Amino acid sequence: MYEKTFPNKRFKHTIQFLKKHIATSEPILDLGVVNPFSNIMKQHGFKVENTTGEDLDFDTSAIENSNATVITAFEIFEHLLSPFTVLQSIKTDKLVASIPLRLWFSSAYRSKTDMLDRHYHEFEDWQFDWLLEKAGWKIIASEKWTNPTNKIGFRPILRWFTPRYYIVYAERIKIPN
Repeated sequence: MYEKTFPNKRFKHTIQFLKKHIATSEPILDLGVVNPFSNIMKQHGFKVENTTGEDLDFDTSAIENSNATVITAFEIFEHLLSPFTVLQSIKTDKLVASIPLRLWFSSAYRSKTDMLDRHYHEFEDWQFDWLLEKAGWKIIASEKWTNPTNKIGFRPILRWFTPRYYIVYAERIKIPN
């Protein structure tokens, strides 16, 4: 998964945000397969269960049948064709989710070797906020951060100033029909 680079800065910001809003005693269902960040959450005392790789556009049963009190979705919604459906299927009252933000100077991410490792959506923060609101969630807290690189060029310079990641803590305000 992280053959060439390990996202230390993103993981550091994400765990700090999670610890600020979620108690380690609350069971978490993390959308996506077990990954390095799932293990970081466990190392910080969180009780984490992951989905098993099912296509959440078609099968939300793991979400619907979970006994977790918190859903986390780190860098997941941009890969789904219908994140609205997944957000509506969540039965818990707490959600922590992060997305990579759309960058005006860079095209959408697409792996040439892995069909599942592609971004169908590249959100701006207001679009993600609107999606959450329409699916019945109220954003309680949010943060953004940059992702600078050590490369030379115009786009690498812009990455020092342009937020790349957006994370939210949201609570359910209404149960979808």
